[in-house]
Amino acid sequence: MTPRRVRYDRRYRTLDKYRFIVGFLALPLAFYVLFVISPFLQAIYYSFTDWSGGPVANFVGFDNYRKMWNDERFWDSLEVSVLLLVVAPLLTLVLGMFFAYMITAGGRHRRGQAIAGVVGSSFYKVVYFFPQVLSVAIIAVVWGRVFNTNSGLINGGLDKAGVDGPAWLGGDQTLGLLSLLIVISWSFIGFYVVLFSAAMGAIPKDIYEAALLDGAGRARTFFSVTLPLIWDTVRTGWIYMGIQALDTFAICLVMVPSHVLKVTPVFLYERFRDGQYGYATSIGVVLLVLSMAFSVIVMRTGNRDRIEY
Repeated sequence: MTPRRVRYDRRYRTLDKYRFIVGFLALPLAFYVLFVISPFLQAIYYSFTDWSGGPVANFVGFDNYRKMWNDERFWDSLEVSVLLLVVAPLLTLVLGMFFAYMITAGGRHRRGQAIAGVVGSSFYKVVYFFPQVLSVAIIAVVWGRVFNTNSGLINGGLDKAGVDGPAWLGGDQTLGLLSLLIVISWSFIGFYVVLFSAAMGAIPKDIYEAALLDGAGRARTFFSVTLPLIWDTVRTGWIYMGIQALDTFAICLVMVPSHVLKVTPVFLYERFRDGQYGYATSIGVVLLVLSMAFSVIVMRTGNRDRIEY
């Protein structure tokens, strides 16, 4: 259907290329706008209303945000969420990179191989990834039993050693936060072990051989060779883990008693449960802004020249 006089014109071929791309992207973008962008816009709108679940939602301006500003319970929950946002990615990514490096290049040198993982590295990948196939609710219930004060696995072992175990989830906020942090890191570390193992496996062996010839040890090889070459993957995992830590809902709701500590998603859920839908959506908007700000900060601070290999 293209006219012959313009069929071989360079400008028309460029236009035709983009028309072809737009034609393929139109339907997926329409679904994305309908099912992803539209709910975000609706939530932002309802955060400026007094909507309580009924058909009527009166516009109240910034009343919900002023209420949030003066709500000490919101600030307490936000403090816990921000602490998890900072500490959980750091702990999880460091452990994930360590285990991935040991699996990929931390073993003894074998015949004909410049680098090799530890013995049984394939088995360890499966073991580390196993928590990813479990339901979050199951993880919370199991770990809740592990941290149980009277009959938990940890305190049971301490009692046999003649040590009185603490009330992990009983009332001390610091211990509750520590328990929550342990479970979050345990749940996601397997994903990052597999992710970083794949990134490290893509590094050419010649680079490692050159480092070995220069006399670099494991630590120097990791910080001078491996980490710079997988930095883009680390930064992506950093953002993803930060969002996961900020969105800790099911684990905290099921495992940690509400009087010990709350994360912001749990506080949001309680406002929905109480019928304060407008107020709850305003809290959700704050979480959205915080997630976007965290992503931008990580992208800016973690930006560096791309290394090609």
